[in-house]
Amino acid sequence: MWPFKGKTDSLDSSGLLVGLTDWHSHVLPGVDDGIKTMEDSLDVLRHFDAKGVKTLWLTPHIMEDYPNTTDRLRSRFEELRQAWDGKLQLRLASENMLDSLFEERLANGDLLPIGEHGDHLLVETSYFSAPMGFDGIIDSIMKAGYYPLLAHPERYTYMNEADYIRLHDKGVKMQLNYVSLVGGYGETAKKKSLWLLKNGFIDALGSDVHRLKSNQTLIAQKPSKQEHIEMLLSVVNDKNKI
Repeated sequence: MWPFKGKTDSLDSSGLLVGLTDWHSHVLPGVDDGIKTMEDSLDVLRHFDAKGVKTLWLTPHIMEDYPNTTDRLRSRFEELRQAWDGKLQLRLASENMLDSLFEERLANGDLLPIGEHGDHLLVETSYFSAPMGFDGIIDSIMKAGYYPLLAHPERYTYMNEADYIRLHDKGVKMQLNYVSLVGGYGETAKKKSLWLLKNGFIDALGSDVHRLKSNQTLIAQKPSKQEHIEMLLSVVNDKNKI
């Protein structure tokens, strides 16, 4: 039974974070545009631990702007894991921009997959335009034995309902940034989030946290309607298993 109080709760007080697997974060320190220092990373981990989050996937960028190597990310992850002493479980993957660097990594099998069975890849595109040969790249990912998990589809300004339907029909899974439901990325992303949730296209939730203060502010916000929280919780309870 969901912990409702007969009114629209905030993301925090709704119980959304309790037992949550967060599939998207930028908490690994000093490797991309996310958290910069080890102590700040530990502060974020303490925050999520206190909120009841069960598992946090660390998904640093791998892209032309942040050409992280898998070896470097594994080494940095081990440093963070050794420094962390809380209950929150840490996992390492990456958020892969679908650019030429990704295609090279895919061809070489040099990847950090996501999911308990290591058979998904968290991928993203530019917010403003699809990569050249987008569908072909998706096909290549699948031929390599991975399920594409598209990060924050609600944020891509070039995508419309027909694009989401096409990708869903191809077998692309989708990860929603849960703060989109409280306007964290604007009204257009919020409307797209609702459409994606109502149509059952969302397979996983994530914070996409880059800064602790921003996350604290957004999870204190209330969605417009209680049914919006219900839709998020249904993803956690019924799906959210990658």
